[in-house]
Amino acid sequence: MITKNSNNLKKGTKILINSEPYIIESSEFVKPGKGQAFIRMKLKNLISEKLLDKTCKSTDTFHIAEVITTSALYLYKDVDNYFFMEKKSFEQFSLKKNVLKKHQKWLIEQNEYLVNIWNNKIISIVPNNFIISKIIKINNNIKGNSVTSSTNLAILSTGAVIKIPLFIKIGELIKVDTRSGEYVCRVKSI
Repeated sequence: MITKNSNNLKKGTKILINSEPYIIESSEFVKPGKGQAFIRMKLKNLISEKLLDKTCKSTDTFHIAEVITTSALYLYKDVDNYFFMEKKSFEQFSLKKNVLKKHQKWLIEQNEYLVNIWNNKIISIVPNNFIISKIIKINNNIKGNSVTSSTNLAILSTGAVIKIPLFIKIGELIKVDTRSGEYVCRVKSI
């Protein structure tokens, strides 16, 4: 197993903490006026997606998590499972809803997604930063909302519910930022 000192860990490195894989979202070297230098890291658990702030000495060592990231094509879903095909080997696999967590509302059939594999087990799917989806239903402003309200709630073909501007109509294609769940713009065609 590969180990690295904390002062050699950079953003994006995957490490093991308490036998679980984490990805470093930020790493800052701090040298106070008095005392020993230390590293302040923000980590994200690749399985549970919980965030962790960790402070450690610059001499502390961590095991590198052997997480493989590969590309997979989303095929279809049934009642309990989502089916994917690995792009390189054409091997098909299925995932339960609980593995996808909140990302299932951003899945579009025949789109590519990144899949994280650790200990020969798929631990997470990384959705694309932006998707293009069709509006299938709009809930107009609810009675009692202020006159200045300039958004409606829309249901996308993926099942996600987002806020959209008033000028968007049913059947239109829109671009959505999956990181924030916000409307970006209208799209003429895919």
